[in-house]
Formats: sequence, C-alpha cells, structure tokens
Amino acid sequence: MRLLGFTLVAGLAASAYGQKVKVMLLGDSITEITCWRPMVWDQLTTAGLAGNVDFVGTMSNLQGSCSKPSGFDVNHEGHSGWQAYDIARNNIEGWVQNTKPDIVQFMLGTNDVNIGKRNAQSILESYTTMLNAMRAANPSVKVIIDKLIPTSWSDATVEAVNTAIPGWVSSHTTSESPIVIADCSRAAGFTNAMLRGDGVHPNDQGDRFIAEQVGPKLIELLSGSGGGGGGDGGGGNPAATTTAGGAQPTAGCAALWGQCGGLGWAGPSCCSQGACRVSNDYYSQCQ
Repeated sequence: MRLLGFTLVAGLAASAYGQKVKVMLLGDSITEITCWRPMVWDQLTTAGLAGNVDFVGTMSNLQGSCSKPSGFDVNHEGHSGWQAYDIARNNIEGWVQNTKPDIVQFMLGTNDVNIGKRNAQSILESYTTMLNAMRAANPSVKVIIDKLIPTSWSDATVEAVNTAIPGWVSSHTTSESPIVIADCSRAAGFTNAMLRGDGVHPNDQGDRFIAEQVGPKLIELLSGSGGGGGGDGGGGNPAATTTAGGAQPTAGCAALWGQCGGLGWAGPSCCSQGACRVSNDYYSQCQ
C-alpha cells in the first residue's frame, strides 16, 4: 500500500506529499443522474487508491437507485441538460480556479447535438476552451476525455465527434499536461441494449461499460503511468514473473516501483529492476 501511495505522489507532482489528488468528474446528465461514478470508486478502492483521492465539484447528489460504496466521495461537476458550449464559456473557469483539480475527466457534447444542434467542430472548440481553462488553473492537469456514448438512433454528429477526438487529443496533449481517451463509443462496444428507454442515458449495463473505460484510465493517471499520447489502450495483467535478470531485455521496461500491468494498461510489461507483481486487476508494479 505504501508503494502505491509513493507512485501516486510521484506521478502527480502538482499534489504535495500527503495531500489527496483532486479529481473532477465533469459532464451532463450522463455524469449526474447515472451510477457509473460509484462504480469507478469501487475500482479505486480495489486498487488501494480511494483514500488518496478527493472528488471535487459543486454538485454532491447521487441517484437513489445507485449503490453507494463505503467512503464514496459524492462531489462532481455533472449538470443535466448543460452543453459543452455553455460550460466552456460561462462555468469552467470558475470551477477549476476554485478547485484546481489535478485530474479532470469529462464526457460532454450530447446536449450540444440534441439541444443546441451544434456541429462537431463547435463541440471540439468548446473542448479546447475548457482545456485552456483547466491548464490556466493547473498547468500540469491531466485530462481524461470520453468518447461519447451513442444514441439509440446513432446520431451522425455524435459519431463525428468521436471520430475527431483522437486527432484533437494528438494536437493538444503535452508531456506536462497529458490527455488520454476513455472510449465509451459504439465502436468500442457500447450497444443500444446499454441505453435506457430514452435512447440517450445509460442503464445499469451502460454504467458498467462507462466505468470499465474510465476507471482504468483514472488509475493509470493516479499511478503516474498514463499520458503516453492519448491512445485508447489495451494491455493485460502480467503475473509476478518478469525479473531484471530474466530473459526479457530491460530496454524499454518499467523502472522500479513503476506500473507494469493492469486492465487497460498499454505500457511496458517488463521491469528493469525487480519483478512485475500483481496488486489487483487494475494495477501491477515493479518491486
């Protein structure tokens, strides 16, 4: 556990030793009135990281139908019916200046399409405005951008936004302030069966799908291992068999105490020192 805490602090230099890492979960009703947030908290707990995390935001509600894990931090910045266009121009600066988050995760754009009738370029421009505000508040902020979940009618603009997100990430990610993608799109496996009857919001199955995309990316950033160019990532969970003196070469391998595996991990699976030991499904470390 102490090793995980060490890696967490090393990976997030913006947070002083002993302070919790501030994470903002930003979005619309797909963030506010659904149940994937506590599911992600369960993943953080399993990874031994929940005690090191402070969810921040002006909202603190959780739907009564959602399971509430022990110790769950209810704060978030999900606002039903709100558009990325308006958040970018009227709200994000104040929110991030007040909290100065270390990590921001967001899924926004569905209301821009359905209510605002905006095009993909407008939504991407709002993303850029939000990113600039995040970095003004914390130059080393780490960002998880979600590809949008589909609508039941497979809206073409939603699909266009998802297609454009990797290019946007490539243009804006930096080593100081990396951006990674949590792929919640139809192409990644989100189906109509994961939507409620309204064709827009996730049901329980959809919540689990979102949590399975967001949680591992958040854990990667918390452990200081994310941000390698914004890829959607694959990866496995190696057993504790890779050693510095073994058959695998050390070039390109993770350093001592670095991450070497876990669900969604796309980095090295070998260790330059020690062995890659499994802590849980989401995190393995060179020890």
